[in-house]
Amino acid sequence: MQDSTQAVNNNKLYVGNLPYTTTEDDLRSLFSEYGEVSQVTLIIDRMSGRSKGFGFVEFVNEADATKAAEGMNGRDMQGRAMAVNIARPQAPRENRGGGSGGGGFRPRFNQGGGRGGSGGSGGGRSNDRGGYGSRGGYDNNDRGY
Repeated sequence: MQDSTQAVNNNKLYVGNLPYTTTEDDLRSLFSEYGEVSQVTLIIDRMSGRSKGFGFVEFVNEADATKAAEGMNGRDMQGRAMAVNIARPQAPRENRGGGSGGGGFRPRFNQGGGRGGSGGSGGGRSNDRGGYGSRGGYDNNDRGY
């Protein structure tokens, strides 16, 4: 039995090498000649807001998807030969964790100290907000290497 996250959906087609001006409506009307299209997803670049040149078309039934893949693969769309085939399941991606909001000052090589740190030279005293010289933090003798 296959893991449900890795199951192949033979109703879903990958459509690549699309002109960047292509819209989801363009894809829907183009592929609907092969059967009932249930969903169209055009992949958009977050920064530019324009198409990345590929997307996915999902059909209601597998036979229509197969016909569309055979009929549309290599077909010209605005001077580009489309690449159309059954979509593979998305590869699992490692969890990179969420981003954090950054942080304040961090001394080099995890030597402690710095603003409000503990241990090492500088910082670590109660009510210490870092700084220079006799007020805590880094002074001329503590260069963090």
